[in-house]
Amino acid sequence: MDLRMLGVSQERKTKNCKIYFTTSESGSMIYTRESVMALIEEKEKIEQTLKELWDVLKSNNMGMTEPVIDSEGYPRSDIDVYQVRHARHQIKCLQNDHTALLQRIEEGLAVVLSPSSAENLDPNGINISPASPAREPFAKVDHVSLGSPANMAGLLENDFITQFGSITCDNFRSLTNIAQVVQHSANSPIQITVSRNEQSISLSLTPRQWSGRGLLGCNIVPVEKLDR
Repeated sequence: MDLRMLGVSQERKTKNCKIYFTTSESGSMIYTRESVMALIEEKEKIEQTLKELWDVLKSNNMGMTEPVIDSEGYPRSDIDVYQVRHARHQIKCLQNDHTALLQRIEEGLAVVLSPSSAENLDPNGINISPASPAREPFAKVDHVSLGSPANMAGLLENDFITQFGSITCDNFRSLTNIAQVVQHSANSPIQITVSRNEQSISLSLTPRQWSGRGLLGCNIVPVEKLDR
């Protein structure tokens, strides 16, 4: 999947949708509400494909690193070796595409939701919020597993969490608060706001079972006041 988007009024086709991008005379990208929505639609399709690929690995009781040959150097007979290798290759490729799309979406939303823009875009809770009083962070993401719900939602390492569902710095007491929200929200989206590179970014994270541990696939630690 080629994510290079170059040229004036260039059309890029995907299997189920068409995405239109334009560039200025200087070559910089021009984002519109429609182009950002199209990017988000493609992101969701990639996430669905990734989920299906992870299910393939899970059906073989495999992850991304387990060996596909036995101790004697022969292909394992208890798994579909071709299926596992193909799924792993596709996951790596699509994760790169997903990361690139998230960057494009963030750039586009920053433009569409700039103070000079009258429209407010809120696709599935994923947006960069307009200027508002900044909340103090109470937790930090220090690890995100590839292919996890957190990874698919766009959460990144070193994101500072300023809101996790109903939790803010005002009512946060310990990580137990976050754990309780996660447990009560299994398979339901949680609206999260993080601070990243001095921008406030809203994400929609759905806790669910996946091939790894936990319902999120990320590690969250409290932020000490000295770190805030």
